Amino acid sequence: MNDALVIVDMVNDFVTGKLACPRAERIIPNIRRLADAARRSDVPRIYVNDAHVPSDFELKIWGPHSMKGTKGGEIIERIPARKGDYILDKRTYSAFFETSLDSLLRSLRVEDIVIVGLHTNICARHTSADAFFRGYHPVIPEDGVESFTEAAHRDGLDYIKTNYLGEITAAEDVVRRWK
Repeated sequence: MNDALVIVDMVNDFVTGKLACPRAERIIPNIRRLADAARRSDVPRIYVNDAHVPSDFELKIWGPHSMKGTKGGEIIERIPARKGDYILDKRTYSAFFETSLDSLLRSLRVEDIVIVGLHTNICARHTSADAFFRGYHPVIPEDGVESFTEAAHRDGLDYIKTNYLGEITAAEDVVRRWK
């Protein structure tokens, strides 16, 4: 098993701040459980978070959010990064685009990427696409990702499964896999 846990955009602005997603509350315990299980099994934990600068084109769509160096761009306290975890900045939807994620995963000999966080239909979807195109297998615990609406969440899961051969599973199944 060559897995990695990739935690996407679990930052203050996405959970309770400028682009708050109240539905994120449902996934926080599951992500915490996955991170703890990954630590016990020595599965790499990689946080990839929006860290925008004023010139980022995405701000034209969503307005200023998760700005680099601000409280809004910090990982939420309920799922803290710990010693041995990796933290990468991103400036677009995909955790791969112009980041060092691919080289990190290759150095760790990862094959399956367990993707959790926000939003199923945006960042999880684009990260899954780039994972698939690079030869990785996206694994999505449906109770470890969330969106603004149930419809957006379901659409994201269906798209990932259909177009990127994403394995849609449950957080508890991944925890068992890492025992």
